[in-house]
Amino acid sequence: MYELLIANKNYSSWSLRPWVLMSALGIPFRERLVPFPTGPSYATFRPYSPTGRVPCLNDDGLAVWDSLAIVEYLAERHPGVWPADAEARAFARCIAAEMHSGFSSLRSMCGMNCGIRVRLHERPAPLEADIARIGEIWNEGLSRFGGPFLAGDSFTAADAFFAPVVFRALTYGLDFGGASAAYVERMLALPAMRAWYEAALVEPWREPDHEAETLSFGTLAADLRSR
Repeated sequence: MYELLIANKNYSSWSLRPWVLMSALGIPFRERLVPFPTGPSYATFRPYSPTGRVPCLNDDGLAVWDSLAIVEYLAERHPGVWPADAEARAFARCIAAEMHSGFSSLRSMCGMNCGIRVRLHERPAPLEADIARIGEIWNEGLSRFGGPFLAGDSFTAADAFFAPVVFRALTYGLDFGGASAAYVERMLALPAMRAWYEAALVEPWREPDHEAETLSFGTLAADLRSR
């Protein structure tokens, strides 16, 4: 059975991608959760991941690291990771790659922190541009392929790559326009997304650097975590 190395569900957007994909598609795996340390994490994760980063998939001793590489590895072995339709599959791969490498302002100013609600101090032009582009992607996918997911009627890796943005929408009250609000609600209702979120709320760990970074860009409006 696969083993998937992840970090805190409250913070780790990169871990969420393969976790929610495998969970939603029913691909069996064992979870190994190692909390983020305060400060550099490389030594903490290096026993399990060649890069000292999460996520990392272990398949009977073979390490596959980086969320995009993990998804492609799984796609070679399991149906449904990417859409069957060639046009939808091309679109899904393009938007997943764009998410993987872009949106730096959204990443830096709106770090994933599932269990809290934050009012941003400001929304500078680069952040607004990232929000607008994500809205454009979502609305194009939903319209072009008929929904209810980004590349058609099934949850695929395209949706998994934007799953952390869905939690950011919840935390920071982000609106991506058009049909995106319904898409956010639909994603949040998925059993795999609910399971991740519920686990994040009861995690016993707080990592000061993640907490401080979030609150450097906004004011805490609510903390829903139970510990």
